Amino acid sequence: MVARGLAGVEFVEEVGGDLKFKRKKFLVLMDSIGCGEVKVLILAHRDRLTRFGFDRFKHYALSNGCEILVLNQERLSPEQEMVQDLMTITHCFSARLDGLKNYRKRLDEALKENEPSCT
Repeated sequence: MVARGLAGVEFVEEVGGDLKFKRKKFLVLMDSIGCGEVKVLILAHRDRLTRFGFDRFKHYALSNGCEILVLNQERLSPEQEMVQDLMTITHCFSARLDGLKNYRKRLDEALKENEPSCT
């Protein structure tokens, strides 16, 4: 980092679905870029920040004076990218279905607990 003249480097990590927009640290990053507070954004991998729409994000960053530096430039074939995207979407919706099942189960339990008894 020092070789490029980068000082005041801040590392930001966020565990979360890259399909979700409402990620706290991601939104703070977007706001900081929009205010011109971030001059260089260094990413380990291109698809870790956004699964879809990276080019749109890059345009936003560049138009706000933020350079994007991607360390791992590995490129997949279009077929490999499509398979990874499909697997990501499938995983995301599968997790949502599991969440709905748990929600319904808790709701049913709560309703049974609050049922008036006929004694």
